[in-house]
Amino acid sequence: MTMTETPRRTNFIRNIIDHDLETGKVSGVVTRFPPEPNGYLHIGHAKSICLNFGIAADYKGRCHLRMDDTNPAKEEVEYIDSIKEDVRWLGFDWGTHMYYASDYYQKLYDYALVLIKAGKAYVCDLNPDQMREFRGTLTEPGKDSPRRNRSVEENLDLFLRMKAGEFPDGAMVLRAKIDMASPNLNMRDPVMYRIKRSPHPRTGDAWCIYPMYDYAHCVSDMLEGITHSICTLEFEDHRPLYDWFLDQLPVPCHPQQIEFARLNLTYTVMSKRMLQQLVQEKLVAGWDDPRLPTIRGLRRRGVTPEAIRRFCDVIGVAKENSTVDMALLETCLRQDMETTAPRVLCVHKPLKLVIENYPEGKTEEFDCPYLPDDPARMGFRKVPFSRELLIEQDDFMEVPPKKFFRLSPGQEVRLRWSYIIKCESVVKDPATGAVTELRCTYDPTSLAPDTRRVKGTIHWVSEAHSVPVVLRLYDRLCNVPNPAGGKADFRTHLNPDSLQVLDQARAESSIASAKPGSRFQLERRGYYYVDPEDSKDGKLVLNRIVALKDSWAKFAASNA
Repeated sequence: MTMTETPRRTNFIRNIIDHDLETGKVSGVVTRFPPEPNGYLHIGHAKSICLNFGIAADYKGRCHLRMDDTNPAKEEVEYIDSIKEDVRWLGFDWGTHMYYASDYYQKLYDYALVLIKAGKAYVCDLNPDQMREFRGTLTEPGKDSPRRNRSVEENLDLFLRMKAGEFPDGAMVLRAKIDMASPNLNMRDPVMYRIKRSPHPRTGDAWCIYPMYDYAHCVSDMLEGITHSICTLEFEDHRPLYDWFLDQLPVPCHPQQIEFARLNLTYTVMSKRMLQQLVQEKLVAGWDDPRLPTIRGLRRRGVTPEAIRRFCDVIGVAKENSTVDMALLETCLRQDMETTAPRVLCVHKPLKLVIENYPEGKTEEFDCPYLPDDPARMGFRKVPFSRELLIEQDDFMEVPPKKFFRLSPGQEVRLRWSYIIKCESVVKDPATGAVTELRCTYDPTSLAPDTRRVKGTIHWVSEAHSVPVVLRLYDRLCNVPNPAGGKADFRTHLNPDSLQVLDQARAESSIASAKPGSRFQLERRGYYYVDPEDSKDGKLVLNRIVALKDSWAKFAASNA
């Protein structure tokens, strides 16, 4: 390992794989990412993607992308396409190993016949209410279905007729014959197939019976030669069923299911139902709203795939569920862009400033580095300077508190990359009393930063040379850490300030030629992304990716 290489993080999953390779249990590593194509992926899925594809890459194996398309009523080609796009955007490639559970419908059906012939599956016509009643509870065993002891011949006949479409939807199901007294409710004769007349995006009307996830998943893993079936912790109680199906069938291999803790983030919701509710009720702009934790939303916000991969690596892999603070993700975003985003000047809420002793009509251009700590890396840009400037409204206070080192009457500050100025007087709106303009003087000998020092430095733009930009200031979706955890509707915890739009902002002229998809640090304010959809016809719309500092921590503390 060279000094520049990052040591590979170890975890309990890698320890299992290392042991399996050392003992010869497996000769290589094959993983898979098996999403349901019934919605858009979110950052929790990103953790699973990074884990499965990352492990396969580290062990020089392969990772399959497989759509778990066993519920055609909720699946659409749109979701399939978006999933593939998201996985590629994160930086992963499945090569030729793109699969669908529907690829195996015939084999799944054939294996179901094997179980029926072995007396290990039966057709049941209990209705849903009866099924729940017979299932029992966590403290009471279930009861055998009256149809549990049908003959093999009768079960085969009924299952063939189910496939042929002789029975209405919901009239019958195929169940595995396991143990109705098992302490694990998943083992109490689970449903393997149900009747559902719904056109499938890939198979059309060829099938009217569809396999359930627990049955289709393990058989699909086996058919693809998956060695390690890595899934989230809610499937831990399903593992005995995963193993049972494979143990009963004449299969060439038996993948090992391993569970890890799913990703939960503070100040947002990860539930597909809740996210869908936000979109359908138009509480957000759509699935790609930058406030959402969807991968589409993160991408629209300007988050980079490198930052998400860094975040997933930092949080690691655990066996117990926990919640990760949103601040950690924000730290990863800042670290990712700290050395990659060029710095420019932009005034969010402009206040006019006139330098009375600066010659009218004169313009200077200052060479300012895009990356102050490493000027040679990104070079310089020209920033015009003139008599009439714009500064931030909150960089001026008429009656400042102690330790306010920005501009106030009689006080000096340095303009970033420029001169030291002094506020001489204030112009106000006679009707409202609001400050509308500052009158200042400058020290023409102070251009070199070593001439003399002042405590405050503020950013600015030349009014005549600046360009208009629309800034979208995105913040956390919710204003409590766990919006879905209490009795109240999660929507009552939506942050009313999760989006602020500033349409009077002005930026330095160098940004005028910025390409959609570019990222910048607006000095002293945050990292921004030129929205590729709304920045057109000369209009620049910048989405705030993340602020420069964790100002939310102060807010949270004050509201604790």
